[in-house]
Amino acid sequence: MINHSLQVFCNRIVAAGRITVEDVRTLSRQVLPDGLTSRDEADMLIALDRAVREIDPAFGTFLSAAIVDFTVWGERPTGTIDAGTAHWLAASLRNGIGPTLLAGQIAQAVVREAQSCNEALIAFALFANRRPAAETAPVSFRKAA
Repeated sequence: MINHSLQVFCNRIVAAGRITVEDVRTLSRQVLPDGLTSRDEADMLIALDRAVREIDPAFGTFLSAAIVDFTVWGERPTGTIDAGTAHWLAASLRNGIGPTLLAGQIAQAVVREAQSCNEALIAFALFANRRPAAETAPVSFRKAA
Protein backbone atom coordinates (compact mmCIF):
# COMPACT_ATOMS: atom_id res chain seq x y z
CA MET A 1 0.00 0.00 0.00
CA ILE A 2 1.26 3.47 -0.92
CA ASN A 3 0.91 6.28 1.59
CA HIS A 4 -1.29 9.12 0.39
CA SER A 5 1.35 11.83 0.76
CA LEU A 6 3.72 9.86 -1.50
CA GLN A 7 1.00 9.57 -4.15
CA VAL A 8 0.35 13.32 -3.97
CA PHE A 9 4.11 14.03 -4.14
CA CYS A 10 4.58 11.82 -7.22
CA ASN A 11 1.55 13.32 -8.97
CA ARG A 12 2.97 16.81 -8.39
CA ILE A 13 6.41 15.78 -9.68
CA VAL A 14 5.01 14.20 -12.84
CA ALA A 15 2.85 17.28 -13.50
CA ALA A 16 5.89 19.55 -13.05
CA GLY A 17 8.08 17.31 -15.21
CA ARG A 18 11.10 17.66 -12.95
CA ILE A 19 12.56 16.75 -9.58
CA THR A 20 14.51 19.49 -7.85
CA VAL A 21 16.82 19.28 -4.88
CA GLU A 22 14.06 20.92 -2.83
CA ASP A 23 11.68 18.15 -3.91
CA VAL A 24 14.20 15.58 -2.67
CA ARG A 25 14.42 17.38 0.68
CA THR A 26 10.62 17.35 0.96
CA LEU A 27 10.52 13.67 0.04
CA SER A 28 13.11 12.65 2.62
CA ARG A 29 12.00 14.92 5.47
CA GLN A 30 8.22 15.08 5.15
CA VAL A 31 6.89 12.40 2.82
CA LEU A 32 9.14 9.44 3.78
CA PRO A 33 10.92 10.48 7.00
CA ASP A 34 11.22 6.82 8.05
CA GLY A 35 12.19 5.57 4.59
CA LEU A 36 10.36 3.17 2.32
CA THR A 37 7.83 0.89 3.97
CA SER A 38 6.65 -1.24 1.05
CA ARG A 39 7.59 -2.53 -2.37
CA ASP A 40 4.77 -0.46 -3.84
CA GLU A 41 6.40 2.73 -2.55
CA ALA A 42 9.74 1.64 -3.98
CA ASP A 43 8.11 0.85 -7.34
CA MET A 44 6.49 4.27 -7.44
CA LEU A 45 9.77 6.11 -6.86
CA ILE A 46 11.63 3.90 -9.32
CA ALA A 47 8.97 4.78 -11.91
CA LEU A 48 9.66 8.50 -11.41
CA ASP A 49 13.10 7.92 -12.94
CA ARG A 50 11.35 7.17 -16.25
CA ALA A 51 8.41 9.54 -15.93
CA VAL A 52 10.36 12.76 -15.38
CA ARG A 53 12.94 14.27 -17.72
CA GLU A 54 14.71 16.73 -15.40
CA ILE A 55 16.06 14.98 -12.32
CA ASP A 56 18.42 16.56 -9.81
CA PRO A 57 21.31 14.18 -8.93
CA ALA A 58 20.18 14.32 -5.27
CA PHE A 59 17.19 12.17 -6.24
CA GLY A 60 19.45 9.36 -7.43
CA THR A 61 21.46 9.52 -4.22
CA PHE A 62 18.29 9.48 -2.11
CA LEU A 63 16.60 6.69 -4.08
CA SER A 64 19.68 4.45 -4.09
CA ALA A 65 20.08 4.79 -0.33
CA ALA A 66 16.35 4.25 0.28
CA ILE A 67 16.22 1.12 -1.88
CA VAL A 68 19.36 -0.30 -0.25
CA ASP A 69 17.99 0.39 3.22
CA PHE A 70 14.62 -1.15 2.40
CA THR A 71 15.76 -4.24 0.49
CA VAL A 72 18.93 -5.14 2.38
CA TRP A 73 18.08 -4.08 5.91
CA GLY A 74 14.27 -3.81 5.97
CA GLU A 75 13.23 -7.01 4.20
CA ARG A 76 13.70 -10.40 5.85
CA PRO A 77 16.06 -12.15 6.10
CA THR A 78 18.11 -9.10 7.03
CA GLY A 79 21.23 -8.55 4.96
CA THR A 80 20.16 -11.07 2.33
CA ILE A 81 18.59 -10.54 -1.06
CA ASP A 82 16.63 -13.74 -1.60
CA ALA A 83 15.19 -14.93 -4.92
CA GLY A 84 11.83 -13.21 -4.41
CA THR A 85 13.35 -9.86 -3.60
CA ALA A 86 15.92 -10.17 -6.40
CA HIS A 87 13.29 -10.94 -9.02
CA TRP A 88 10.95 -8.17 -7.81
CA LEU A 89 13.71 -5.54 -7.73
CA ALA A 90 15.19 -6.51 -11.09
CA ALA A 91 11.73 -6.42 -12.70
CA SER A 92 10.95 -3.03 -11.18
CA LEU A 93 14.29 -1.56 -12.24
CA ARG A 94 14.03 -3.09 -15.73
CA ASN A 95 10.43 -1.92 -16.13
CA GLY A 96 9.91 -4.12 -19.18
CA ILE A 97 12.05 -2.03 -21.53
CA GLY A 98 15.48 -2.06 -19.95
CA PRO A 99 17.26 -0.31 -17.12
CA THR A 100 18.06 3.37 -16.89
CA LEU A 101 21.47 4.52 -15.69
CA LEU A 102 20.03 5.14 -12.21
CA ALA A 103 18.43 1.67 -12.15
CA GLY A 104 21.83 0.13 -12.84
CA GLN A 105 23.40 2.16 -10.05
CA ILE A 106 20.68 1.09 -7.62
CA ALA A 107 21.13 -2.60 -8.47
CA GLN A 108 24.87 -2.30 -8.03
CA ALA A 109 24.47 -0.54 -4.66
CA VAL A 110 22.13 -3.26 -3.38
CA VAL A 111 24.48 -6.05 -4.49
CA ARG A 112 27.44 -4.34 -2.81
CA GLU A 113 25.61 -3.76 0.48
CA ALA A 114 23.99 -7.18 0.84
CA GLN A 115 25.85 -9.87 2.73
CA SER A 116 24.29 -12.45 0.42
CA CYS A 117 22.56 -11.81 -2.89
CA ASN A 118 20.59 -14.00 -5.28
CA GLU A 119 22.29 -14.43 -8.64
CA ALA A 120 19.33 -12.94 -10.54
CA LEU A 121 20.02 -9.48 -9.12
CA ILE A 122 23.77 -9.88 -9.54
CA ALA A 123 23.30 -10.73 -13.22
CA PHE A 124 20.93 -7.80 -13.67
CA ALA A 125 23.39 -5.39 -12.01
CA LEU A 126 26.22 -6.60 -14.24
CA PHE A 127 24.09 -6.26 -17.39
CA ALA A 128 22.66 -2.87 -16.42
CA ASN A 129 26.03 -1.36 -15.63
CA ARG A 130 27.70 -2.72 -18.75
CA ARG A 131 25.07 -1.48 -21.20
CA PRO A 132 25.44 2.32 -20.80
CA ALA A 133 29.20 2.11 -21.32
CA ALA A 134 28.71 0.20 -24.53
CA GLU A 135 26.15 2.72 -25.76
CA THR A 136 28.44 5.69 -25.20
CA ALA A 137 31.31 4.20 -27.19
CA PRO A 138 29.87 3.25 -30.57
CA VAL A 139 31.85 0.86 -32.68
CA SER A 140 32.51 1.70 -36.32
CA PHE A 141 33.85 -0.61 -38.97
CA ARG A 142 35.84 0.26 -42.05
CA LYS A 143 34.48 -0.84 -45.34
CA ALA A 144 36.51 -3.46 -47.13
CA ALA A 145 38.34 -2.17 -50.20
